[in-house]
Amino acid sequence: MIARVPASSANLGPGFDALAVALTRYIEVSVTPAESFTISSSGYGAGLFDDERHLGAQVAAQVLGHDHFAIHVNSEIPLSRGLGSSAALALAAAAAAGSPSALSLACAVDGHAENAAASMYGGLVVATLDADGDVVTRALELDPEWKFVVVVPDEELATAAARRVLPAQVAFADAVANVGAVAMLIAGLARREEFVAASMQDRLHQPYRNALLPFAAPLLERLRDAGAAGSCWSGAGSTMLALCDQGTSGDVASAAREFLVERSLPGVVWELDADRRGLQLH
Repeated sequence: MIARVPASSANLGPGFDALAVALTRYIEVSVTPAESFTISSSGYGAGLFDDERHLGAQVAAQVLGHDHFAIHVNSEIPLSRGLGSSAALALAAAAAAGSPSALSLACAVDGHAENAAASMYGGLVVATLDADGDVVTRALELDPEWKFVVVVPDEELATAAARRVLPAQVAFADAVANVGAVAMLIAGLARREEFVAASMQDRLHQPYRNALLPFAAPLLERLRDAGAAGSCWSGAGSTMLALCDQGTSGDVASAAREFLVERSLPGVVWELDADRRGLQLH
């Protein structure tokens, strides 16, 4: 069986560990019966851990209960860049191996319900884990006019490293500000004409993470100056995301590429749409 799932961008500013949107970059995993275990890979991550240690292989073996299979992974999603590569891989591998609960397994493996849910269902989602550890997710309305410019530096940033800089406690005023911002953000994502620029401002994670990537704050500002409605870290980085529409995405992408050249910062810039289909099996 072959499973294809989209990348995802989580948080979208103030929606920390809750909001995510599926994006039009994909990972495809095939799992077929075989006399003995074999693995091959292409795209991002090709050749890394092409053995039983590969995350996709581990997930498939867990679902099947044995290692008599051949697995191939082809990924358009960069690793450790804040685009949900681990959640997408776990979800695709579980689904390709025939798991009836691929979403739950992907969440258990990756630990991020919002990324896995966006890759599973497509579009904009809110997701969390309930008291029993089960995934609870709901689809949210997303205006079809929104486009996403993602700036993907070559520099990796592991989620664990990005979490280590976060404080154990935050000021009450910061928590209140984020609640208000995320509520306004959900309204603006649903209807572009109601979007408020301040709704993508975050006080819970981005201010602490900016020190990890000196280019982050000036790049986010450049994206807004170029016409983006808002900008934010994509997940835990190192990718930065700009919220645009058809009329602004080209200028914003050009400004992002100029920024990379000015800073001698290797990377790529993509103009993406929201994926609306999620997991596809064939």
